[in-house]
Parts: sequence; structure tokens; C-alpha cells
Amino acid sequence: MEVIVRDGTVNHGRRSLCESCRSATVIRGPRLGDEIVECMQLSERDRRVPFPVTSCSDYNDRNRPTLIEMEEMALILNGEPRRTTAGFGNPKPSSAEPDPRSET
Repeated sequence: MEVIVRDGTVNHGRRSLCESCRSATVIRGPRLGDEIVECMQLSERDRRVPFPVTSCSDYNDRNRPTLIEMEEMALILNGEPRRTTAGFGNPKPSSAEPDPRSET
């Protein structure tokens, strides 16, 4: 018999998701229990989160760049084809050096 467990026992040793979420404000005091967590995704009246969050449908990791940040750091590639031929070619002689092939 196969047993499938989804969303099983929560690991209480893990930190709350709110600590790394863009939508959360976490305020800590000097004592261990002095902590206020407010979530901007919740309604205007009830933004406080009274417990450590282990799963959230609106979680947005602040350690990963947003789409706008990725677009700003992206390298823009020129899509025009190169007009020169690939490979080794004959170098053009500079005007300062005489052409060794020419007779003087």
C-alpha cells in the first residue's frame, strides 16, 4: 500500500517566509518575542501576521530580481548581420608603411 502525504508536518525550525518576502515588513525588538510582521498583500485593516508563515500564495522572493530589474541588467544584442566576411583576410597596408610588394 502506498501512502502519499501532501503538506505534511511543518518544520518548525525553519524561518518564516515573510523574512525574505518583498511584501513584508519585519520589525524586531531586543527580546526574542519582540517581533511585528506586516504584509502589504493583506487588506488595509488586517496587515499584521501573528504567526510564522510556512506557505503563502502571494510570496515574492526579495533575493531574486524582478522582471524589470532583469530587463535593466540585460545585454542588448545587435541583430544586424555582419557585413564583413568571417575568417582570415588580407590586412590592408597602412599609409605609414610602404607596400613590400610594390617596386620602388
